[in-house]
Amino acid sequence: MALLAVAGYLVVQYITGGSGGPGCKVVSGKGDGASYEFTPEQAVNAATITAVGTARGLPERAVTIALATALQESALRNIKHGDRDSLGLFQQRPSQGWGTPKEIMDPTYSAGEFYDHLVKVPGYTRLPLTVAAQRVQRSGFPQAYAKHEPDAALLASALTGQSAATLTCEGRPAATRASGPDGVRAALVRDFGRDVLEPAGAEVGGGASTATPAPSPSAGDGAGGRTVTLPVTADTSAAGRRSLDRRGWQLAHWAVANASELHIARVVYAGREWVAGNTVGEWRIAAEKGTAGAERHADAVRIVTMR
Repeated sequence: MALLAVAGYLVVQYITGGSGGPGCKVVSGKGDGASYEFTPEQAVNAATITAVGTARGLPERAVTIALATALQESALRNIKHGDRDSLGLFQQRPSQGWGTPKEIMDPTYSAGEFYDHLVKVPGYTRLPLTVAAQRVQRSGFPQAYAKHEPDAALLASALTGQSAATLTCEGRPAATRASGPDGVRAALVRDFGRDVLEPAGAEVGGGASTATPAPSPSAGDGAGGRTVTLPVTADTSAAGRRSLDRRGWQLAHWAVANASELHIARVVYAGREWVAGNTVGEWRIAAEKGTAGAERHADAVRIVTMR
């Protein structure tokens, strides 16, 4: 019985992706009650996979396929073991030309490799998810990807910004060294590329160095030196506004997903805020809503670190 209990515990840890159980949750933006709970470790990896896909201009369907594949292959954990020489989020094999072990263990690299192969599949966006994933992975269990599609779709909708204020985490600091705003910027560039530090819709290049956000004062919270501000303004057309809203929520959800790893205390966007340690686990009306400070930052994502 003791051995069975230990085995059961290990299975749960494998499925949930780490110790302590789920600390993050995503809910459907459609109001149908669907939800998925996962761990901060899984959240970081899901956010990276999504950012790599959207930085390449790929559709939400591509992100859903990638997330479902990683859920099946590794439970969204960057593991150093697998069948034969399989490694990482997607269990890619160095012996099969996916890269060196060090490269494959880099989530940004491995996600990029997955997408490189996925876009070569003719009509992949119209194929059943399990067919598209299998043509990339060549798995011995091709039908296994299908069961992860609902959870992957919820994650993709939130992490691409399609659904607003639907992803939250407890924000318990991980056992990592907090690096403040510089660490947040470095992680943003790692996942999205350097263009993420430009206002959405702004002209990138041409020496427009003033577009790069710097720490910005926060109204009433005394966190000026701990704040990364990411403007998401430029296009004022209706279609442009919707696109910018998606971009804003993608960045906001990315920050929440990385909250434990990067020691993020607060995320504010579009009059809503997420605060680490909020046991309600929901986005709420920003405390500064209606103030001059809120109006000044209405079209920006603000990420406040713990120190």
